[in-house]
Amino acid sequence: MIRFFTAILVLVFAVSCSKGVEQKGEYIAKINDTVLTKEDIKNEMSYLPPELAGEFFGGSDGIARLVDEIVQKEVFYWEAKKRGLDKTKEFEKKIETLKKNTLIKQLLDDEMKSAAKVTEKEAKEYYDKNKEDFIRRNQVRLSQIVVKSEGDAQKVYERIQKGEDFAKVASSMSIEKASAKSGGDIGIVKKGELRKEIEAVAFRLKKGQVGAPIKLNGGIHIFKLTDVKGTPEDFEKVKEIIIQGLSREKEQDHFEKFRDGLKKSYKIEINKEAIAKITSGNQGKPGSKEQKEEKAK
Repeated sequence: MIRFFTAILVLVFAVSCSKGVEQKGEYIAKINDTVLTKEDIKNEMSYLPPELAGEFFGGSDGIARLVDEIVQKEVFYWEAKKRGLDKTKEFEKKIETLKKNTLIKQLLDDEMKSAAKVTEKEAKEYYDKNKEDFIRRNQVRLSQIVVKSEGDAQKVYERIQKGEDFAKVASSMSIEKASAKSGGDIGIVKKGELRKEIEAVAFRLKKGQVGAPIKLNGGIHIFKLTDVKGTPEDFEKVKEIIIQGLSREKEQDHFEKFRDGLKKSYKIEINKEAIAKITSGNQGKPGSKEQKEEKAK
C-alpha cells in the first residue's frame, strides 16, 4: 500500500498534461480543457522509477491504470482551483518557497557545472602519488596493543593521539608480552590467516593508521597497519573511482569558497540574543541569568 501511494505521489509531482493546445492524433482522455495524449503517457512513464512502473503500471492493464491515475490527479487539481485554494495566502507562501528552493538549486547547479570537472591527467597524477591506496592486498604487516579494559584502551588512544610512538606504548601497556617485546609487531600475515573480526579492520586500514579497538577473547586489541604487500590495481580499473572522488572534493571545496565569498558580499546581521531566547525556551521573557551575565561581559 505504501509503495502504491509512493507511485501516486511521483505522478502528482511529475505529470504535466497538455492544456489548451491542439492535440496531434487521437486523444487518450479529456478533463475540462486538459488533453491527455499518447505522448503524455510516454512522458509520464519516463518519470517513474523502473521498479514502480513495472510493478504498478505494467502488464495488459497497466496503461489503463496509469491513465486512470492521471485523470484522478487532474480531477483533484480542478477541484482545488474550484475551491479557490490557489488564491490562498498559504498556497502563495508554498509557491514562493518552491520558487526560492528551485532558484537556489539552479544557482548551485550552474556554479558547480565546471567546478567539479576532473581530467584524466589529474586522476593519473593522484594515482601515481597514492599508489599504495590502490594495492590489491594479499599480505599485511601488523602491530598490536592488547589491554584488559576499555579504560586502558582509552589511555592507549590518548597517548597515541598526542604523538607518542605506537611501539613505545605497546611495550609499556600491552598485556600480550610476546609482541610487546618487539613494540607490538606481530609480523606479516596473509589474507585468510586472521580472524574475520581482525581482518575486517586490518585490510582496510591505510599504511600507518591505527584501527578502532576490537574486543576479542583475552582482551581489547588495537592494531596498527605498518606495511602492505600486494600488486597495485591497474590505473584503468580505478580511474573512474578516482575521478569521482576528486570531483566530490573539488565540488565541496568550490562550494565552501563560493558560499563564504557570497556571505562576505552581503550585509548579514545575526541576533544572538534572540537565538538564545529561542533555544532556551525563554522567547518573549526576560533573559536568563546566564544571558544577562554574557551580555554584561
